[in-house]
Amino acid sequence: MSNQELFNLSNIPERNIKPRTSGLTMVMDKGLSFNEALSLAENGNEIIDLIKLGFGTSFVTPRLKEKIELYQKAGFKVYLGGTLFEAYLIRKQFDDYCRLIDRLKIDTVEVSDGSINIPHEEKCKYINVLSKNYTVLSEVGSKDAEKIIPPFEWIEMMETELSAGSWKVIAEARESGTVGIFRGTGEVRSGLIAEIIRKIPADKIIWEAPQKAQQVWFINQIGQNVNLGNISPNDIIALEALRIGLRGDSFHFFI
Repeated sequence: MSNQELFNLSNIPERNIKPRTSGLTMVMDKGLSFNEALSLAENGNEIIDLIKLGFGTSFVTPRLKEKIELYQKAGFKVYLGGTLFEAYLIRKQFDDYCRLIDRLKIDTVEVSDGSINIPHEEKCKYINVLSKNYTVLSEVGSKDAEKIIPPFEWIEMMETELSAGSWKVIAEARESGTVGIFRGTGEVRSGLIAEIIRKIPADKIIWEAPQKAQQVWFINQIGQNVNLGNISPNDIIALEALRIGLRGDSFHFFI
């Protein structure tokens, strides 16, 4: 018996079921132990869609291949943080990066330029090349809090990267939720997001939203099947309750 049948609670908003292309939950693993990963896989089997091994943590993660296999068996798409991609790129080791992905038997990659400056045309070439063999997520925005990108540039970059072969574009916020689509206080740059979603289909964007208030804002604006990323492993159940109006912050969204 499913929980829905057990509780028999009416007017619960419908969540897309896996495998899904919208309503995605992307979780950031910043160094979970193998046993913690095991618990996450069990707890998040029907909730988590993507697991990012954050920034360059995969380089120093014990039992890396075993952890990746564990997550994949649980039905999660696993990929390495974009910072690692940039670390290879700045060292002129793109081919070595591709070989690494193949050795790890990963089918998803992230292309980002948050830590280094890559001409956008060149970034799109990497997206195009990688999209021929992998599912590509490309990150738009800077990790530099001082760098303010105007809305038209966000839109142009997202459109171009989707055309180049990205499956989804990720709106940068870092794991702190204080840059990119958010102000330094964590407040949503609502005007920016309004401009973006007027031009880019919402199901094509994964919004990095590590803070609860940010998650509430997106669910209220876009709905329960908004794509959210950089979610803490400890927050997956709470987020799912938030998505369906079973938490005080979203209680009245779907009545």
